Amino acid sequence: MKKIYYILSTLMLSAAMVSCEDELDIPQHGVLNYETYYNTDEEAETGANAIYLQARGMGMNYILGKNMLTDDFWAGGGGRADNADLEQLNEFTFGTDQNYLQGMFEGYYQIVYKANVVIGHVEPSTDVKRRCIAEAKVFRAWAYFELITMWGNPPLVDHELLPSEYSRPNGETAELWNLVVTDLNEAIESGCLPQKSGVDDNTTWRMTKQFAQALLGKAYLWQGKNAEAAQMFDAVVNSKLYALYDGAYEDILSYNTKHNCESICEFNRVKDDNNPYDNFDMLYVMLGWRTDCMTISDPTVHPSNGWGFVVPQKRLYDAFVSEEGVDGYRLNNTLKTYDQIKMMGVSIQPGKTIINEGYFSWKLRYEPDAFGDFVGMIHHQNLRIMRYAEVLLCGAEAHLAAGNQSKADEYINAIRTRAQLSPKSGVTLADIQTEKRLELCAEGCRFQDLLRWGIAYEQLKDQGAYCPLLDSNGNVENRVYNKDQSKFGFKQGKHERLPYPGAEILLNSSIKQNPGW
Repeated sequence: MKKIYYILSTLMLSAAMVSCEDELDIPQHGVLNYETYYNTDEEAETGANAIYLQARGMGMNYILGKNMLTDDFWAGGGGRADNADLEQLNEFTFGTDQNYLQGMFEGYYQIVYKANVVIGHVEPSTDVKRRCIAEAKVFRAWAYFELITMWGNPPLVDHELLPSEYSRPNGETAELWNLVVTDLNEAIESGCLPQKSGVDDNTTWRMTKQFAQALLGKAYLWQGKNAEAAQMFDAVVNSKLYALYDGAYEDILSYNTKHNCESICEFNRVKDDNNPYDNFDMLYVMLGWRTDCMTISDPTVHPSNGWGFVVPQKRLYDAFVSEEGVDGYRLNNTLKTYDQIKMMGVSIQPGKTIINEGYFSWKLRYEPDAFGDFVGMIHHQNLRIMRYAEVLLCGAEAHLAAGNQSKADEYINAIRTRAQLSPKSGVTLADIQTEKRLELCAEGCRFQDLLRWGIAYEQLKDQGAYCPLLDSNGNVENRVYNKDQSKFGFKQGKHERLPYPGAEILLNSSIKQNPGW
């Protein structure tokens, strides 16, 4: 009977559609009309804010993925193969189907797409609209900086694509850099990017002129244009709007010090008890210590849920000790040894082991204050992209390469003074490389630095040779899982550029895969 009613209803509807066809020529609801939507300031801001939300969601790929590609961390987790994707990245056994790399690649292009929407549809008729366009250009430049420095020659997409344009070939690297430089210069020169009111202003969260200048400095530095790079970093320093954080070093990236005086760029997570699931994100559960294998007597030290990924390597600890000793102020506010966390009331349960060499991240600790509902898979921590220390370190490198030794010394020694280390004179590139590794560890810089400095092979060729297991007594067993040297570790002629995701190649046959893949 239901079938008969359905057929009759369909026939009646068809008859009505034939008789009323002209009356059904009405606008489609729920679909934006780009010809009219961005007419108001509020609508323009909606478009710009969509880019911020896209960037905020990059944390899992940006922090976990990029740190796995360095010599500073193990994949970690509850045991071997707990997260095969992270292990693949960490041991350089990944292929073109790597999930984190695909997520990064797609995420950056989603930022590019959303930026192109704003740039292409917002008319620069008001101050708010001009600011939204400038922000979109900074975002597009940031996304392409990341794409160029890791993939080399990704497709250039500087406008919304028509269906006939979807198959974009690889871009020319020089042309891609030109887009980055042009976008940033236009954004800076627009006069529309926000600036802080003073060094202690913690309310300015949008893309600022100084972040654009710092990013432009990095773009010049990566191209070997050192004098131009130095000029940009100096502009940020001379603005006097930023300073090295002078509170406890362990709190630089703390939940409770969001947008502090050192923050150049960070993406907000607002704690809203009425809408907590807006902050659903597993990043800090992943970064937290492996708590199911631990006894934690003091709940203020660490939340009860952590999965133990992104584990510091002994090589990182040794690099700290070599520069500042076992009692180093910066070291002990960045990493903790197993003996140190035991003194805090945290220990591995008897009979359990975790992937670890006896060192635990403190800088990226999961703070109870940032812990949300849903067993910690909601967190309220901001995604930090750049801080003032990076400006000084990149500025030191640019000045050194440009022949200004005194300025290089000045910038490095500002970092060293805050780290409670004695100043150096006549700093070298090796000194800068060491300072940058220690100061910015876990902040998503090192892999691109290793590639740029040409030392990635030497530092990463043995990644994956073994996996360490730590027991409750502090003993470490180096367990060998990979026995064929040809199948793990950084390979010259291949890993200097990441592979384009296989799914992208299938969808776009115009992309030429990078060498070695």
